[in-house]
Order: sequence, then C-alpha cells, then structure tokens
Amino acid sequence: MTTTADDAPRETSPLPAGEAGLTFASPPSDETEEAARRAVLRATDHLLARQHTEGWWKEFFSTDVSYDAHDLFLRHLLGVLDERVAAASGRWIRSQQSADGSWPLVFDGSGHLGTTVQAYVALRLAGHGPDEEHMLRCAAWVRAQGGVTAAQLEPRVWLALLGLYGWDGLPEVPPEIIALPKWAPLNIYSFGFVMRQALVSLSIISAHRFVRPVPFGIDELLAPSDGTDTGRTPAPVLSWEGVFQRVNTLLRAGRRVIPGPVRRTAMNAGARWLLERQEADGSWGACTPITTWVILALHLNGYPPGHPALQAAFGFLDDCASWPEKDVRRLQTVHSPVWDTCLSTTALRDAGLPAGHPALVKAADWLLDRQTDRPGDWAVRRPHLAPGGWSFQFHNQNYPDLDDTAEVVLALLRVDHPEPARLDDAVRRAVRWSVGMQSGNGGWAAFDADNTSTLPSKLPFFDFGEYCADLPTPDVTAHMVETLAALGMQHAPAAHRAVRWLLEQQEDSGAWSGRWGVNHVYGTGCVLQALAAAGTPGDHPAVRRAVTWLTSVQNEDGGWGEDWESYADPALLGRGPSTPSQTAWALLGLLAAGERDSDAVRSGVRRLAGQQTDDGTWEEPHFTGVLVPRAVACHYGNYRHVFPLMALGRYARHQDPEDGHQGAEDDHRGPEDGR
Repeated sequence: MTTTADDAPRETSPLPAGEAGLTFASPPSDETEEAARRAVLRATDHLLARQHTEGWWKEFFSTDVSYDAHDLFLRHLLGVLDERVAAASGRWIRSQQSADGSWPLVFDGSGHLGTTVQAYVALRLAGHGPDEEHMLRCAAWVRAQGGVTAAQLEPRVWLALLGLYGWDGLPEVPPEIIALPKWAPLNIYSFGFVMRQALVSLSIISAHRFVRPVPFGIDELLAPSDGTDTGRTPAPVLSWEGVFQRVNTLLRAGRRVIPGPVRRTAMNAGARWLLERQEADGSWGACTPITTWVILALHLNGYPPGHPALQAAFGFLDDCASWPEKDVRRLQTVHSPVWDTCLSTTALRDAGLPAGHPALVKAADWLLDRQTDRPGDWAVRRPHLAPGGWSFQFHNQNYPDLDDTAEVVLALLRVDHPEPARLDDAVRRAVRWSVGMQSGNGGWAAFDADNTSTLPSKLPFFDFGEYCADLPTPDVTAHMVETLAALGMQHAPAAHRAVRWLLEQQEDSGAWSGRWGVNHVYGTGCVLQALAAAGTPGDHPAVRRAVTWLTSVQNEDGGWGEDWESYADPALLGRGPSTPSQTAWALLGLLAAGERDSDAVRSGVRRLAGQQTDDGTWEEPHFTGVLVPRAVACHYGNYRHVFPLMALGRYARHQDPEDGHQGAEDDHRGPEDGR
C-alpha cells in the first residue's frame, strides 16, 4: 500500500529493479515519489547503456551553423574545397533555415544577422543560386536588417577574405600586439583564452589582408541606399569607441610606415606562439572555430596545407564532422567527454548506483588519466602554481578550466575506487590548483585568475563586450564552493571568501546570473546548492529570496525554462518554455534549499517524470548551454539525460543516506593551507 497526495490509499505494484539492479530502502510515500522512482530506474538504465567501452560518455555538442560555414570558407581560401563536402554541408545549413529566411543562434530563436549572412554565402559556395526561393527569402531578410554592413565583425572578416567586403571597413589588428609585455594593458593575456587565440590569429590574417575571391557577388545582401557606403557613424571623441576609432585610423596609417622586417618578426612570433599551443589532437583549444582561424593564420604566414601542423589540424576538423545522412555533413563545435563523464557519474550516484559499480570505476579511471600535468596559459598569472585541473575535451592540456575540475572532483569523491591513493592524490592536486586559481575578489572564473580588465571589451576587434575577458562568475564559483565543502573545507578562508562574493552577487530579484548555462535559472540553481553545501541555513534571507524567485517563474505546466534572449532582455529572465535541463536545475536548487515537500518541487518532479520518453530519457531541442552570452549558444546532447536524473534521484533518495547526494569521505584531504 502507498498513499496518494490526497491521502486516499491505493494498491501499487512493486517497483522493478531495472537492469542496473537499483532498489529503494522503503516504499514510496505517495504517487509523486513513486513516479520519480520509476523514472530514475528507466533513466539509469538508459544512461548506463550510453557509456563508451573506455569509460567515458559523450553526446553531440552543437551550436549554430556559423562554424559549418567557416569550414567551407577555410577550404575555399586554401584551395581544398571538395564538392562533396560543400554540397553535404550546404544541405545541413539549408535544413536549419527558419521560415522567414534567416538563421537563428538557437533552436526556434529569432534570426541572427551575422549567422544568416555567413549561411547565405556558404550556400552560394555549395552551389545554391541567388534566385532560388529560400535564397530570395534570406536576402530580403538581410536587407531588412540593414544589410551586410550592419553585421557583426566576424562575418565581415570572412567576407573580406572572400573578396566580398573591403578590408578598410574593418578594424586594424596589429600583429605587434604579441610583443606587449604581460604587465601592459591590452596584452594578449588581458583577453580570455578563446579570444586570445582568435586575436593572435586575426592579427596575422589582418596584416596579410589576404583575398581569394569567390566567383559571385552578394549585392542582393546590401541594404537599399543612395549608393554611398558611409560606413559606421563616428563615435564621440571622448567615448571609448571614439578613442579606438581614431586609434584605428592611426594604425591603418601605420601599415605604410612600419618596416617590413618588424612586421614579419611580429607575425612570426605570433605563429610560433600559436604552434606552441597546438594540442595532441591537432586542434587549438580543442574546438573547431579557433582551429579554423589558426589554420588560416599559419597558412598565410607561409605554412602550406601539407605541413604536419596543418595536416593534424585538418584531421581534427574532419574528426569533428558527422554525417547524419550519407549526403549531409554537420560540424561539431567541440567534443565534451570530460564534462559529460563527470556529470553522468554524479547523476548515476544520485540515482543510487553503488559507488563501486564497474561503470563508475571505469569512468573514474578514464577521468584520472585526463588530469592536466603541465602549465598552460593560466600560469601567466599563477607562475608558481602546480598544475592539476581538468579540461572539457579529450585533448586539451593548455586550457584546463575550473568548472570541469570542480565537477570532476565532485564525481571522483563519490566513487569507491580500487586505488584510493591514486584518486586521493589526483583530488589533492586538483584542489590545490583550484584554490590557487581563486581571483582576488573571492570568485572563480573558468580559465584564468584575475583576468578582469575592462579594456578588451572596448576594442573594436570583437563584438563580445565584457566576455572578451574571463571574469569570475556565480556558477563556476558555486561549483568550487560545493567542491570545497565536499572535502570538508567549507570553513577554509577560500570558501568563506567565495560565499561572501556569491552573496554580494545576488540580484535584486533574488536570482543569480548564469554564465555557462541559460541563465538565471541555471545560476540560481547552482548557487543554492553551493550555499547549502557550505552550511548556509535554509532560512537565510538570500536563500529565501532565491526560493521565492524560482517559485515565481515556474511555468503552469510545473517546469522551468528561460529564453536565450534573457541575456539581452531582462523581461525574459526566468521566462521561457519548460525544458528538462532547466526544470532540473531549478529542482536541484530548491531541493538543496530544503523545499522537497513544497508544491513547486512536487509539480516539477511530476513534470519531469511525465515527460520521460519510453526509452528512459527526455527530449530537449532547446539550447540551454552558453559559450558567449548574446553571441554563441550551445546545445549539450547529454544535458537531457543527466540533469533530470540528478534531480529525480535526489528527490527519490532523500530517505536513503547511503545513496543520497553525499560529499567526500573524511580521509579526502584538501591543500595543506586549506584546512
């Protein structure tokens, strides 16, 4: 017998154990809990079946079609564009076009001008004619948005390379920037790691002003005018934009007076800097967009396509290409095995999978082999700090990040590994590195420490604003606080400073912003878990305000969602169609805040359980991940599997301390100065 929500008794059948053999210590208290348990059993079996034989999990990671277009542009510029690749990529790009003729940044989103311009030109390269109906719709939409000249910087750079836009309409990026000392304003280490590699590449490309024309024009993408292209309106002299516009004029004039040997020396230095950062898989940063830029920069600087470094890089790009159909090709932006594996491990433990289960031990083994063991760019600001972090991808020694490192440690601490000394050593090194990467304000950023200069956001090189640097964020900081608490270090100075910083970052609404997940639902869910782990009581005013906010933005269907446009439009904060991952993020935060028996949590649990598919997972076409807010969204194929399982597992296992969301054992020690 069990009891329903209205206390009416009813007969129930025993819960099946599922292929994983999971059981529950006590009968479910009501139909909501029973539904959650059934969903947990199905989701556990589903997730276990998706593990690779080597121990890792990885699902497809996708963004908008811009990077598919870049791949075609690069191959054209190097003279290696294959007709089959072009046609197959064109079919994928065409399949993602919206009804109004545009291409969005996210599923079911509004059109994005830069992405649409690049998609159009890529389709022309793939053989689509300007008089085809879908191309006419696209051209009309682009003209209505202001035409090519209104597009973001990146597409205009590609158009200049293809002979479709003038180089004089672009900002100068002097390659001599590579020579600025590390203490100087606007040196390359003032930029975040992705922007840094793009900046060095762009400086070489800009210096060459290379053009390999395409056999067509794009007059149909120009907005109606009187025939005069006046360019962008000069900004006021005393504004940052005005200052850099005038500096840009001087830099352009300097092209004619800088001695050739000086410029060549700078470009060669930039090329060497890039080559030193090539990863074992042939990539740069283990992602396709940056690798594409670097290949072009090195080629223009004298490296032929047959050079081993470029051959390895092309091998990486080919490895990132998938063929969902024999005549359709799409490019994966990045591989995400470390992130997917640590989250999957945590989700399975939340579901109640025993800590010594072979799947978890195999996952831990694989993760332990991926710990970075040499300094990367982060060492510029922390030269005496020993390495010990994890990166996102299969191969990325140069750029471990704090978010992956925190989540890997949290996962490892919940595995009963047959070599505990090996695991403990890895955890110690990781936490020592992580504590050493704390920024001066108490927060943690993703890749660097104290990379907080506002000057890069003022430059005309990129359109990414504050995200040109690598600022501490609530979500990454929350994961680090949770990690320290799992090690019993919640009273360490680093944790205290971080909690204080998090409380200072709470917004008037009661929410926290999200940097790497969309958006305030993600940030608030992360921070509530961290505060609970650090010992912040559930009746703390900050916790109560956050709970009130999360409850206020719950959808009528019981779920949560937040539109990607919330980064640009505050009216959309916490608002959007319900998605499995965002619903799970809200539930994880509310559960941590002690709201398990609230109507909000119960309706959210019923929403997740009711939306589960027959094969044990959830459908989620929406993009809930972020690379650059307002500029690059991403879709994690694994989010729909792992986060609902985490939330339902923690809800269903609340009375089972052995299987609940536990921290580390007492013998896991942190850095010597953190206890």
